[in-house]
Amino acid sequence: MKLIVAIINSDDANTVMSNLTKAGYSATKLTTSGGFLRAGNITLLIGVEKSKVDDVINIIGEYSSQRKKITPVNSTYIGESMLSSMPVEVTVGGATIFVLDVEQFYKI
Repeated sequence: MKLIVAIINSDDANTVMSNLTKAGYSATKLTTSGGFLRAGNITLLIGVEKSKVDDVINIIGEYSSQRKKITPVNSTYIGESMLSSMPVEVTVGGATIFVLDVEQFYKI
C-alpha cells in the first residue's frame, strides 16, 4: 500500500478532487498555505495500492495546471522610509507529490 501526499493550488483542488472521485479514489483534504506567496493550498492524503499510484498521479497532473501570476512583493521599511519593489511574475499551480510506503493501514 502507498500513501500519496499531493499539495495542490486551491484553485485546482475541486477539479482534482472531483476527477479522483469519478475514477473511484477517495482522499482526505487538508487546507494548507504555502510559505512564499502565503497562498492557499490543499493537501490531499490518498491511500492506494501500488499498482494504482501512476493512475492517481496522472489524474492529479491532468487537472492541476501551472500558470503565471503577477504578484506584488511586500514593502520593506528601513528606518522611517519605505522601499517598495516592482511586482514579480511567479509560477503558481501544479502539484507537489510525495509517494510513501505504508506498513499498516486500518479503517476503523
